[in-house]
Amino acid sequence: MPSVNVVSGKQIVVETLDPGQRVGRFLAKPFLQMWHHRELIQAILRRELRARFQGSAGGWFWAVVAPLVAIAVYTFSFTTTMQLPLADTLGSHRIAYALFIFSGIVVFNFFSEMAFRSPMLLHEYAHFIKHTIFPSDMLAVIATLRATAYTLVSVVVMLIFQISVSGRLPWTVLLIPLVLLPLLVFLLGLAWFLCAVGAFTRDAGYLMINIVPLMMFATPVFYPHTSLNLLIYANALTGFIEIMRDIVLLGQLPGVLVSIWVLVTSAATFYFGYWFFDRYRNVIVDVI
Repeated sequence: MPSVNVVSGKQIVVETLDPGQRVGRFLAKPFLQMWHHRELIQAILRRELRARFQGSAGGWFWAVVAPLVAIAVYTFSFTTTMQLPLADTLGSHRIAYALFIFSGIVVFNFFSEMAFRSPMLLHEYAHFIKHTIFPSDMLAVIATLRATAYTLVSVVVMLIFQISVSGRLPWTVLLIPLVLLPLLVFLLGLAWFLCAVGAFTRDAGYLMINIVPLMMFATPVFYPHTSLNLLIYANALTGFIEIMRDIVLLGQLPGVLVSIWVLVTSAATFYFGYWFFDRYRNVIVDVI
């Protein structure tokens, strides 16, 4: 299939690409787009981060308070009256179980923020998309980076709490970026897909509002993944949570099969989401 490029606004160059070249161009396209629009991404991202707590005296302090309150509630609950089974690998320390839950919450909250916002994201910026030459696919990138900033705050709080519980951090915490990066890639692909679907119907947003809270109980946030069979890995978040707990709480390297599954899932979701969005890019302007 030929590729058409416009040079200097006049000359049209038709390239004949073989299948390998087309695949290579498709794989590189989202990254080239991000690099090309990097200044726009940075500008809008800075504005969104400032606007998150605009008018608040506490500002970014509230981004720290939220995970601290969550940790405090879990610790109080599991050191007083609640009698929930503890993961065998964490022993009988209930504070450790509160941290076990929080490590799952960090991953799930990252997912839930993207799932809730993505279907309505293009509607938020409808004015720019309709009245300017605006790279609409970069909105998902900006939203994902915005959510990443708040997730990093929660990760720092989790590490501080881990030190307070065990008195040390395992060396494997250095691998946390290797968990967050595939998770970011996975959620970016999901955001592209939900953005495109949400442009055609607002029902996608309402569907996420109803499904996401239920997914928390289908995700090993409150219980170890070993308590269920392999079907639990059909939920892509399972692998991310398992790896996070391995490197932060247990101080061990994640399993090879789980790591491969996470990488494959992330790459497949990323490219499928971008392909789906790119396929309907020109139609989206007319329907939002």
